[in-house]
Amino acid sequence: MSKTVEVLISAAGIPAYAHPGDAGADLVASEAVELAPGQRAVVGTGVSIALPDGYAAFVMPRSGLAAKHGITLVNAPGTVDAGYRGEIRVTMLNTDTSVAYSVAVGDRIAQLVIMPVVRARFIPVETLPGSARGESGFGSTGYSSPDSGVQK
Repeated sequence: MSKTVEVLISAAGIPAYAHPGDAGADLVASEAVELAPGQRAVVGTGVSIALPDGYAAFVMPRSGLAAKHGITLVNAPGTVDAGYRGEIRVTMLNTDTSVAYSVAVGDRIAQLVIMPVVRARFIPVETLPGSARGESGFGSTGYSSPDSGVQK
């Protein structure tokens, strides 16, 4: 059974979970926008929330929009802090190089995931402890399965 947290909301339409067990509630557009190929736009949702301390909301892309139309979010995930009370706006990007995409009022444009978060207490040190990974970064584990025998 999933945990439920009460979130105060001011909105014409309440975000909804499409299926039982979904992590993200759908955010819908409160304004119409035409995204030309390669264009980005900030789209309103008409949703403002008050999260309890210890929680944050994350605005995530919708996989269907990405797969079918090349629509993604520029700042994904977008972070909504517990102290923010303004409208949640979504920065959409049309990655298609030749086809425009129309967003109509009421279209599902993003997902809102509410999660508990912890605050860090940063402790300055001269050196960090070692680890198996160390300073290895992007691509350090290769791109092929270790079982393939080929390291790319």
